[in-house]
Amino acid sequence: MQLSFVGGVAEAATTYDYDLLLSPADRASDPSFRRMIEGGRVDGVIVMEIRLEDDRVEHLAKAGFPFVTIGRNSRAEETGWVDLDFAGLARGCVYHLADRGHRRIAFVNRSEQLFQSGYGFAHLGLEGYTKAMAEQVLTPRAYLCGDDVAAGEAVLEQILLDDPATTSLVTMNEAALEGLYRGLTRHGRAVPRDFSVVGVAAGRWAEQVDPQLTAAEIPAKEMSRVAVDLMVRRLTSPGSPPRHVLLKPLISLRASTGACRPVPGSEPEREFPDLDDFPDLPDAPDPSDPDF
Repeated sequence: MQLSFVGGVAEAATTYDYDLLLSPADRASDPSFRRMIEGGRVDGVIVMEIRLEDDRVEHLAKAGFPFVTIGRNSRAEETGWVDLDFAGLARGCVYHLADRGHRRIAFVNRSEQLFQSGYGFAHLGLEGYTKAMAEQVLTPRAYLCGDDVAAGEAVLEQILLDDPATTSLVTMNEAALEGLYRGLTRHGRAVPRDFSVVGVAAGRWAEQVDPQLTAAEIPAKEMSRVAVDLMVRRLTSPGSPPRHVLLKPLISLRASTGACRPVPGSEPEREFPDLDDFPDLPDAPDPSDPDF
């Protein structure tokens, strides 16, 4: 996914006759970040993979260096940015499942390392999921999951161990998708007949699993183009107020969600009244009676 954003920025920058210099720095103290800024190698910076507290943003803001961000954090009002409405998308995924009768809905987030590092999208996604579950008066069950197939299988195992009656999940973890599907297959759960899956994922990830994933698209190319537009605007009109662009793509309906089919044995048995508690009721007719 990072490469999709980098490629999109590079492509959009050429339309303005700018070149792209890439730095892998995730901290302001990284030597490559310092050389890029203090050495005057660039005119402006587009910062990706924003954390809730990000010292790169703090450093650039303090230095007065032109920058915009893909993503937003606690300084959102002070900087120009483009972002996805991850909270709204996660909330929409829950409602999509609830509309199909699902009541036991799990949430598969990104890795513990990313979450603990404060990556905004992971926290916003959890916020949206939790809010939607509360609105639906449902019990939330959220899981952190590594970004690989094995982690997806492991977290699916844990989900069904915690509640075997789970019938659906929302995920923001593209790289774990195949593992989630494998785990369901191993437990005899067919998608979408027995279990529904919906998420936030780039189209290529959503379309490479079988059945294809119903998902809200991550429009990396569009976000990259907007980021470059914001950066150029910042360079050409440095005194203008920062612009904020929040995208909320629609959920693309594919083949991974369906009507809820409760897991056999998970529904409470219906209780019927004891007729002995109603002595005034007339006797039931005798089927052998010719007048019956």
